[in-house]
Amino acid sequence: MSRPCELLRPGLCRTRNAGHSGRSGSIDPHRVPGPRGPPAGPAGPSHRPGGPVSPRPLVLVTGASAGFGALFARRIAATGADLVLTARREDRLATLAAELTDEFAVTAHVLAADLADPGAPAAIVAELANRGLTVHALVNNAGFGTFGRFESEDPARIAAEIAVNVTAPTLLTRLLLPDLLAAPAGFVVNVTSTAAYQPGPNIAVYSATKAYLRSFTEALWQETRASRLRVLAIAPGPSRTEFFQAAGSEGFAVGQMVTAEQVVDLAMRELRRGAKRPSVIVGGRNAAQAAAARFAPTSVTLAVADKMLSARAAE
Repeated sequence: MSRPCELLRPGLCRTRNAGHSGRSGSIDPHRVPGPRGPPAGPAGPSHRPGGPVSPRPLVLVTGASAGFGALFARRIAATGADLVLTARREDRLATLAAELTDEFAVTAHVLAADLADPGAPAAIVAELANRGLTVHALVNNAGFGTFGRFESEDPARIAAEIAVNVTAPTLLTRLLLPDLLAAPAGFVVNVTSTAAYQPGPNIAVYSATKAYLRSFTEALWQETRASRLRVLAIAPGPSRTEFFQAAGSEGFAVGQMVTAEQVVDLAMRELRRGAKRPSVIVGGRNAAQAAAARFAPTSVTLAVADKMLSARAAE
């Protein structure tokens, strides 16, 4: 596989001995972080306390334990970049980190965290500082949805859904933005959904959170156009990942099914081209469906979506 290092930082396809960071652990969002490690330059290399300065850019991927996140990590490692992998399941992250180290000779840092905790984004950034790591690019992939009538939703689960889908990507982007803007070729990828393009009865909270993330991403794309930072919202259609299990219903799947490879590879192509579009929908039929929703009366699109999602739930 080619190693297109220009995706992140030109001229950094040099070989060195690299490996698993040798440091992992869960984050307690309420823990006061220890002393800050040696600082890294604003757009300079990532650094491991007690280890050599890395000439590679460093990319943080949320929800990296499975699905899109794990594949994003793999594709990014193939470009020669180091990674910070975060998700709840530390064992899966450690396994993935070891695989990336063995296959691509990159350093993969493991940082377990639960983004449903509103304090998690600040805790992640504090831990990065404590380890002396500067992030040059960010993939906000973590997210989940719930399926069913809003009146039957668990309020605690609604709060968690908003925290993971809205609060976490917003705060991580803001807290890391100075370093992302200073990076020679930084980027932010936010994984949205085709549900971002119209309200979704039976997925009311999920579609609203993804609409927010799409709107936020497009606004940030415009605000940073004069910089080197590339900003992209990638909108998958339904995909056969663990997402549906978390949602609690295969009935969630409305639209053209896409693979994780289609989603991640399209995002990588858009980044290499400079993210000239703020948002991209995966799958021609999904794009057509989103376009149709913009022009049809809202009452019509809502009725159709309600009928389709309710029918799928009954299957």
